[in-house]
Amino acid sequence: MRVMRADAEGLRATAEWLLQGGVAVVPTDTVYGLAARPDQVDAERAVYRMKGRPEGMHLPVLAASVAQVRRLGVAFTPGAEALARRWWPGPLTMAFGFEPELDRPSWLEGRAEVAVRVPDHDFLRGLLEHTGVLVVTSANPHGAPTPRRAHDVAACLGSTVALVVDGGELHDVPSTLVNVNGPEASVEREGALSRTAIADALREAR
Repeated sequence: MRVMRADAEGLRATAEWLLQGGVAVVPTDTVYGLAARPDQVDAERAVYRMKGRPEGMHLPVLAASVAQVRRLGVAFTPGAEALARRWWPGPLTMAFGFEPELDRPSWLEGRAEVAVRVPDHDFLRGLLEHTGVLVVTSANPHGAPTPRRAHDVAACLGSTVALVVDGGELHDVPSTLVNVNGPEASVEREGALSRTAIADALREAR
């Protein structure tokens, strides 16, 4: 297992590893995450195995910018636009539907939704600019607490992970998940942002 710093050298090495089809533990603005390229099928399957995540649960996606998100062919409703303006980059994940007339990557074919976030983390956004969007899920066994420090993540996942980026001690609170696939946005998981804050932002956008 390699442990890298969240610096220029760590970014270069991590990007190279992910582009080759590897899986890495990376720091985010919320919790440590297991990351892989979504078009690398074996890498994505490895994330499921490392986490013990049920195969039917799709992995969320992280993007460097709203422009990267739009290239996924998602449908930006007025509510989604308002939330993105306020909290992207930030601890907000949105579950989008798709625009039928827009192209989408092959790995999203047949999907009804995709959950996406633009993180408020310079290292991670720099990494995403090099790799393109990544599937990223919290770096803990499914259903267990998320470790706050890199060496605890490494101990938790053991030899299954080959590369860990140490970003210091992080929070253990995940992002808030809002479903914007439809006429009315709804909070599916309350995390760093409260239901009240989301409701207020949506109300102000009307």
